[in-house]
Amino acid sequence: MTTDSAQKVILPGATIGILGGGQLGRMMAMAARSLGYRIQVLDPDPSCPARFVVDACFEAAWNDARAAADLARGCDVVTLEIEQISIAALEAAERHAPVRPGSKILAIIQDRILQKDWLAAHNLPLGNYRAVYDAAQLHAAVHDLGGRCFVKSAHGGYDGRSQEKLGSAEPANADDIQAAWRSLGERPVVVEQAIDLALEISVMVARSPRGEMKVYPPAVNHHEQQILVWSAIPANIPLATAKQTREIALAIAEDFQLEGLLAVEMFVAKDGRLLVNELAPRPHNSYHASERACATSQFEQAIRAVCNLPLGDVEAIEPAAIANLLGDVWLDANTETGPRFDRALAVPGVRLHLYEKHLPRSGRKMGHLSATGATAEEAVRLVMDAKSRL
Repeated sequence: MTTDSAQKVILPGATIGILGGGQLGRMMAMAARSLGYRIQVLDPDPSCPARFVVDACFEAAWNDARAAADLARGCDVVTLEIEQISIAALEAAERHAPVRPGSKILAIIQDRILQKDWLAAHNLPLGNYRAVYDAAQLHAAVHDLGGRCFVKSAHGGYDGRSQEKLGSAEPANADDIQAAWRSLGERPVVVEQAIDLALEISVMVARSPRGEMKVYPPAVNHHEQQILVWSAIPANIPLATAKQTREIALAIAEDFQLEGLLAVEMFVAKDGRLLVNELAPRPHNSYHASERACATSQFEQAIRAVCNLPLGDVEAIEPAAIANLLGDVWLDANTETGPRFDRALAVPGVRLHLYEKHLPRSGRKMGHLSATGATAEEAVRLVMDAKSRL
């Protein structure tokens, strides 16, 4: 990148392109709108959540390089809300506008093997893992790691998809291992040793092209079946641990020369170790509560970062939490009335955020509830109470 492009500020009135029109793209677009920007998105779904709040929507697949280039031609900067964009599409867009984060970062993060190896090469704390390319290597890796493991496809998958858990009750046997290999398509995988967890946390870091960086307070996350159920800011962790999360996030952002946002998912092990799990170069489900908790939401910060504006204050003004609303809420509701949002909104301080997805499916994120509280734990109680009333 030239010095000129690193220093150029993209002021309100300009046009921002977003690769991906899901709920994250929608919420970024809404934040950009409030700042005075015009927005175009690319998404394969003609009725994607962002479509209803943007100036233009390019209907195209994630690997459509021509469509990505067409989007970029009409934009002053391009960003993304999903990692599944092909590298060829990112490179095509980069020929017409700055893409932040760019293809070099995405090429590493899209491949879990490359991502783990990059983190290890930069001396960042990781759990034990193995890169596996065939069935024999998988059997050996599971045995070497003690028989209790997570096996994850090197490419694709999120919210528990494209991964298998082995050895929950007792070490995995040969049949279990072979079944996992077949289930994941007999393609390269990462095998991660299971960790006795105290907490799952995440930390969001923003970095602008000029090199300014801001790190949000850590969020604490609760998953069921590898899907986030609730998240709260700030995580109730020791100050020394919070300081370490900040140092890790800053180191990763600086080493990547990040332009945009990066969520760093981490584990706090019962033995006190802090370990990096995975990276997401975009806004993150675990930081939806930043809209209520922090001076600057992650969505506004994403826009500030990619436009090279001064980054916003990330101080936690008050604790906040969110609870995800999956399609199951609609499927389990009374078919005549649907979910009783009126009952949920009767809980003091609770707000409703729906994504305008019209087809509920089991496990599909349709919206979330948010609340603030005197403590993060109180905020969690409020959103879970509201959710129980639906």
